[in-house]
Amino acid sequence: MTDTRPHHDLTGPAPAPPLILGPSIGTSLAVWEPQLPALAREHRVLRWDLPGHGRSPAALLPSDGSADGSATIDQLADLVLRLADDQGWERFAYAGISIGGAVGLYLAAHHPDRVGCLAVVCSSARFGDPAVWRERAALVRAEGTEAMVASRPGTWFSHRFAQSPVGSALIEDLRATDRAGYAACCDVLAAYDMTADLERITAPTLVVAGRDDPATPPAHARRIADAVPGASLLEIAGAAHLAGVERPEAVTAALLAHLSSAAPPQPVDDTPRHAAGMAVRRAVLGDAHVDRAVARTTPFTARFQDFITRYAWGEIWTGDGLDRRTRSCITLTALIAHGHDAELAMHIRAALTNGLTREEIGEVLLQSAIYCGVPAANSAFATAQRVFDEIDADSDSDD
Repeated sequence: MTDTRPHHDLTGPAPAPPLILGPSIGTSLAVWEPQLPALAREHRVLRWDLPGHGRSPAALLPSDGSADGSATIDQLADLVLRLADDQGWERFAYAGISIGGAVGLYLAAHHPDRVGCLAVVCSSARFGDPAVWRERAALVRAEGTEAMVASRPGTWFSHRFAQSPVGSALIEDLRATDRAGYAACCDVLAAYDMTADLERITAPTLVVAGRDDPATPPAHARRIADAVPGASLLEIAGAAHLAGVERPEAVTAALLAHLSSAAPPQPVDDTPRHAAGMAVRRAVLGDAHVDRAVARTTPFTARFQDFITRYAWGEIWTGDGLDRRTRSCITLTALIAHGHDAELAMHIRAALTNGLTREEIGEVLLQSAIYCGVPAANSAFATAQRVFDEIDADSDSDD
């Protein structure tokens, strides 16, 4: 049975607000990889491939190019709605690049009940002379997408960036694109014109332009932003058509800010993070210490205890970017630098729990003498010796 849906990928926590990402012509869903880790932290992200691109079948769009059978933007929009329906998403945020952005504009104008937030990146309400797109479609149908390869560096991004691993991978995506699928998308762009419909869009809208984009120059973005009520406009310096690839930090930051400002407040359940933090706190500091801290908690200090359990232990100490030995070394150094001797004593014990030897703790203290000052290290050595003596005394009494 032939699949009637585009190939797609889901990333991010299932309960999170849904976000659909649309690609540009000639690329696969990989074009969004620079933004994916950040977006997927707070959203359930669905990326999709255009027909004939990536792993989507070309047959999802009519591809003969005939006047009465050419593909249109509403057909691409229907594919996206089908994906959203499969996920049970009645309403979603949408961001798209170029033709992917055009799909977003169409959805927001014609299905306003479905699009809660919109971002269009290096896109347009009308992509130039339709005859140019029909000529490109005919060229690709005859010669394949290899006919487009030489012109993409300098359009998508700088020629120098094209030699990078990311740039090379995107060019290979273009080479692998099915000629019929690419040509059908050219037919879509030839027939596409949203100019008269932009004022119908009610979703909070961000328009992003690459200042050096020759395919959809900033003037295209300004026309969208001027026509969509309340739309915001951002021009990215040093970026061509695939601005999110060449200048990922700027585009990612803009998307995160826009999605955050447009999203309704979500109730936050911090119970799992508190539980994880308490488990790590006990593992590092020991049950006896944590039990004493909990027992001393008063209504006045309760919020602070909850805060450090959720944030310090439930978010920072639970992270997998550093092992606990390394985190102990960093913590000891910071406490020495600020002269927090009481906390230092606690974390010297924690460092031993996390696998540091006394000799390694001494090396951390010596290193701190150079960068935090000899007096601070002198006090730290005295604190460490006191902790070691207490541990040894407890051990002797147990014998």
